[in-house]
Amino acid sequence: MEYRNRRAWLYLLPAFAFLLVFLIYPLFDAAVYSLQEGYNSASQSYYGVGLYNFSYILHDTYFLQAVKNTFLMVIITVPISTGLSLLIAFALSSIQGLKKLFQTIFFLPYVTNTLAVGLVFMILFKKTAYTDGLVNLLITRLGGTAVDFIDGPYWARMFVMCFYIIWVVMPFKILILTSALASVDTNYYNAARVDGTSAGRIFFRITLPMISPTVFYLIITGFIGAFKEYSDAVALFGTDLNKAGMNTIVGYIYDMLYGDSGGYPSYASAAAILLFLIILTITVGNLLSSRKAVVH
Repeated sequence: MEYRNRRAWLYLLPAFAFLLVFLIYPLFDAAVYSLQEGYNSASQSYYGVGLYNFSYILHDTYFLQAVKNTFLMVIITVPISTGLSLLIAFALSSIQGLKKLFQTIFFLPYVTNTLAVGLVFMILFKKTAYTDGLVNLLITRLGGTAVDFIDGPYWARMFVMCFYIIWVVMPFKILILTSALASVDTNYYNAARVDGTSAGRIFFRITLPMISPTVFYLIITGFIGAFKEYSDAVALFGTDLNKAGMNTIVGYIYDMLYGDSGGYPSYASAAAILLFLIILTITVGNLLSSRKAVVH
């Protein structure tokens, strides 16, 4: 038995080494950088240790705007994408013919390049000197007023951003939920139908509790993914997200490292540590709440 345990730990050693080099060490390194005040990347020097870097970014209007944008994206996209994915997955599981075809169609956006999808969304929503875009064409046909969704008001830009994120993340969630629905024991459904239970009651009393672990998994990973949004914003609004007013926390970190205002790894590290703490807090909160809501 002891030999087998040693062999098991030996097999796990590459994974532990990977986590140590690419996860634990960078996190420790970022924590060190975040406390070094006045760090100069050229001379590798700093003049003090403290919390000034955190104070700076918490008073930086660009960082506060990025935090606002990120939280709005999280609050809007995670519940809507999860709810819609659940409804679509439930509808797909009820279809007998062409089920595989519809699953493939709904999964296509997941395997499509992010920038390509962003370009399509720009064509649909962007208002130019030559065209108002397909969406605005539909709005004006219905008697509304054309809106510049890409360069226009903040609410319009946020709408497109959230719409885009939901479109991108839904295929994966639909695939996972479809598999979860297929794994529910049909004996529960048969017993409920014998008792004359309505379809709605079956869904809320049997289906939803049985797939609750999968739903909470998607919610937790959805929160983590939404807080790490950056490439989707670039696909829609370009690389100068501060000018567009649509930067995210990850985008702010990138700008502090490599953007026009780059060269400040201490500020970027402080923002990264705050992002880590935010994600950790929300993840732990979701895990604690899932103990009561998830059926084991």
